[in-house]
Amino acid sequence: MHRSPQNPDLSALDITIAVTGLKTGDNPQPGVPVIRSIRAAGFKGRIIGLVYDSMESGIYLDDLVDEVYQMPYPSAGAEAFLTRMEYIVAKSKIDVIIPTLDAEVILYIRLQDELRKLGIHSYLPTEECFLLRDKTKLATYFPPRGILVPDTALVSEISQIISSKEQYPMMIKGRYYEAYKANNVEEGLKYFYEIESRWGLPIILQKMIPGDEYNIVIVGDGEGGILGMVPQKKLVITDKGKGFGGVVVKNQQLEEFATKVIALLKWRGPCELEVMRGYDRQYYLIEINPRFPAWVRLAEGSGQNQPAAVVLKALGQDLAPLPQCKSGTLFIRHAEDIITDISLMGEISAKSELMKKEK
Repeated sequence: MHRSPQNPDLSALDITIAVTGLKTGDNPQPGVPVIRSIRAAGFKGRIIGLVYDSMESGIYLDDLVDEVYQMPYPSAGAEAFLTRMEYIVAKSKIDVIIPTLDAEVILYIRLQDELRKLGIHSYLPTEECFLLRDKTKLATYFPPRGILVPDTALVSEISQIISSKEQYPMMIKGRYYEAYKANNVEEGLKYFYEIESRWGLPIILQKMIPGDEYNIVIVGDGEGGILGMVPQKKLVITDKGKGFGGVVVKNQQLEEFATKVIALLKWRGPCELEVMRGYDRQYYLIEINPRFPAWVRLAEGSGQNQPAAVVLKALGQDLAPLPQCKSGTLFIRHAEDIITDISLMGEISAKSELMKKEK
């Protein structure tokens, strides 16, 4: 029987949800908006924040999370990760987890079976699918399949930056994070060293595509279909290229382009496509981020609550189609100061956990 599109209602769920990535600020992580979208779906259960740093500002927001636990960095490996998760689950049962940071997603994918034994469910792509969307592979996998990608090169030596002098301006990117527009060799060398010091090699050089930039948040069903899709056009961009304002757009060609990308990958779970519409009126795939973006509340605000949908899919529940998003819905990011007592920071720094409140 056909069911009309509707947003998930989480008000009847008596579970605990864990979400990572609680940093806000000029380069915000997606955890806080993901949690707020889940609460907007009527969820009254417990929410646990998993953080890597006691300075993640979402820790100190009132009424956001019930408990906070500090996690070992993904580079510490699977054993350290599972040991910490076993400790947390012994104190607070976790039913669903939504990882929101690029570098940690592969660990959650590889350890899904172990997490399931702990009672923790997620809604993530396969490892093969995840690796196909790596920035280093986009230019080899997609163009033969009819998806345009800007010319891309992997470099590991500064001589390659210098020898590319005829190609500036270009984008210089880290494999996981950070992207800068370099206008000349001097800027190219500067960004090469900055990215190398933080994220290592290789560095990615990508041809600039002048035109209009779009971002699309999607939840794929793992079979090539799409459960929800919200495209936005950036209106306010920071010097780091982060969108601090955008508007939902209705664009059939853009949606067809995104649908083809997801169909090729058979992506399961949330992701963000970064797309340029060049002055040649062609669409180019720039990046695929394997998690919700920090602007995901725009999806909820436009009538499509994707984080709530991911919670239900992680639990294995059937899901009615999500409603169409409302074009013209605008978001503007607003920074504000959080006032709290330093004892809270001292507690999480000393104990690596923080009990925020009892329900």
